[in-house]
Amino acid sequence: MSGNMNLTLKVWRQKDAQAAGKFVTYKADSISPDMSFLEMLDVVNESLTKKNEEPIYFDHDCREGICGSCSLYINGHPHGPKQAITTCQLHMRTFHNGQTITIEPWRSAAFPVIKDLGTDRSAFDRIQQAGGFISVNTGGAQDANATLIPKVVADEAFNSATCIGCGACVAACKNASAMLFVSAKITQLGLLPQGQPERYSRVQAMVAQMDEEGFGNCTNTGACEAECPKEIKLTNIARMNNDYFSAKLFRENHVHDGGGE
Repeated sequence: MSGNMNLTLKVWRQKDAQAAGKFVTYKADSISPDMSFLEMLDVVNESLTKKNEEPIYFDHDCREGICGSCSLYINGHPHGPKQAITTCQLHMRTFHNGQTITIEPWRSAAFPVIKDLGTDRSAFDRIQQAGGFISVNTGGAQDANATLIPKVVADEAFNSATCIGCGACVAACKNASAMLFVSAKITQLGLLPQGQPERYSRVQAMVAQMDEEGFGNCTNTGACEAECPKEIKLTNIARMNNDYFSAKLFRENHVHDGGGE
């Protein structure tokens, strides 16, 4: 594509979590198709600053598709219309000259708006802190081949570990469910030998924290998988559900057998 583009942006502006937000229309002129979406917003913010207007607030950090901070809802899609990329990897050549682009923050009660397009996603941190770790004294590093792990298991654990916790799954879900994120974090530990001692206590703790944060239930529409920039699979949710109910059965049997709580 050659030549620069002139675009119309409808951007959600909101002072803070308590304020009422609204869409504000801006012009983005002479935008290079080779710019990333965030670079385009930088240009718009420069023009707003020159006019002594408040720049648009949005989150960003690495701008390399690694951190997941660049969480924008663009024309009805988390991270924009292209699959398997984050907003910072979205280039303006995806759009066409004269197009109107609607930009919103993630929509979830568990992700309150900080300002404009930025949301507080610390709920994910609290879920991770509830059980997304291995609390063992590992001592010195073992040889790589000391613990044998089947390749198919290692691959599945690694694929789950690629989740960057951006929250696109929550934004895409009509119920604002966090099941894809939580199941990926549970899977990456639960499949490996090091994660076995806490496998069932982990799933119970993380699911309980997820519910406490106010995320919705999963109804298996598949929107989360379709919009995930790292293509995390729904099979993680099935595996998590299996572990969760196995943990409940184990606990009930243990209590009935006189093991106590």
